[in-house]
Amino acid sequence: MPDDLLDSFCGVGNPFSIEPIRCGNAVLDVGCGAGFDLYVASRLVGEEGRVCGVDLTEEMVRRAQDNLDKVQVQNAEIHLVSSERLPFPDESFDVVISNGVINLSPEKPLLFDEIYRVMKPGGSLQFADIILESDTLAPVFDPASWSQ
Repeated sequence: MPDDLLDSFCGVGNPFSIEPIRCGNAVLDVGCGAGFDLYVASRLVGEEGRVCGVDLTEEMVRRAQDNLDKVQVQNAEIHLVSSERLPFPDESFDVVISNGVINLSPEKPLLFDEIYRVMKPGGSLQFADIILESDTLAPVFDPASWSQ
């Protein structure tokens, strides 16, 4: 894997650890960034599968395409779109993945509606994200409360 692909990775977790992605699956990566997760998904689905990525910026779409070209991925396509308006027919994907992008959406209900629309019946949404559970952040480690 080229260093450029690893250097560009900005995910927050591992959406592939939730359920297996199988050979022949169709996978959509919402917020594909520089293409790291697209690369992983393309290897999992094999030549019989299909991988699509969407991203909001031309720079990231271009970078993802360049990165996938470097590793000779043949079963992926990347689209420049808003993730709240996915350019795919209903029930197109077995698996939808996202790695740190859903939280960035200003229109989460619309995004989830779109994900549900393009997912096949019985499909899965596998995502990693960061969630703030309160308005105040408590320290992870407070030395004053630690006793030996």
